[in-house]
Amino acid sequence: MDPHPGRGCTLADVLAIGDFSRLTHLSVRTLRRYHEAGLLVPARVDAATGYRSYDPDQIPTAQVIHRLRELDVPLPDVRRVVESPDPEERAALVARHLRRLEAELDRTRAAVSSLRRLLDPEPAPLAVELRAVGEQTVAAVAAEVDAGDVPAWYAGAMAELAAVLTADGADAGPGGPAGGVYDNALFEEGRGRAVVHRPCPDPPRRGRVHPLTLPAVELAVATHVGPHDASDVTYGEVGRWLVDNALTVAGPVRETYLVGPPDTDDPAAWRTEVGWPVFRVVP
Repeated sequence: MDPHPGRGCTLADVLAIGDFSRLTHLSVRTLRRYHEAGLLVPARVDAATGYRSYDPDQIPTAQVIHRLRELDVPLPDVRRVVESPDPEERAALVARHLRRLEAELDRTRAAVSSLRRLLDPEPAPLAVELRAVGEQTVAAVAAEVDAGDVPAWYAGAMAELAAVLTADGADAGPGGPAGGVYDNALFEEGRGRAVVHRPCPDPPRRGRVHPLTLPAVELAVATHVGPHDASDVTYGEVGRWLVDNALTVAGPVRETYLVGPPDTDDPAAWRTEVGWPVFRVVP
């Protein structure tokens, strides 16, 4: 896809910039900007007037640029797409950006869903229960993580955990779903210890995977429905319930991933139990 064709065409073969603008739905101002950036160079530029003219063969290239910019593809990536002679490379560049857009769309949908729930004058009550959880032996991956890096770290840690347990024949099986433990500092200071784990009677020690004993605890538990990055509303509802019931937080929050990415690609179907370690406030 050559953004610079038509250098040998005659004056009768070219389109005035206004006509080219109407044909491609790119404004004259945008066409001038793309010329200055070297992204879409006119077939002819009058030396005396600076007036730009375009070859009809440039219309498909201009239309591709228009569509890519509508998708907010950055100009450097647009340049790589239109200048690449390899169709597979062009397709890979576009696909990579589409994946980014889909991830952003998922985050936007989650934020909209959370806002609707927050702004509902009579939100549906959230079911919260107190649950005693005994000491548990798990295979775990732990690290000090910045809050903004948690999603990427979580995905990598979970993948490593699953791979090691599968290789060792020590998959959790009936032992229960995966879970996480997140220190208070992660929420309060933006950096803290995060742990993901799977129940395992004899945890292996390989790579980042190691045995860990989770202490017995009493939890206030509620189930969050939907993507993980929209769980703040559920956290807030649990916090209100704790205040209403004269309970206070006594340790790092625990999550249990009843249904998650390994089970389905649909974030709307995910189910996460949010558990706050608690003790009663003495009057």
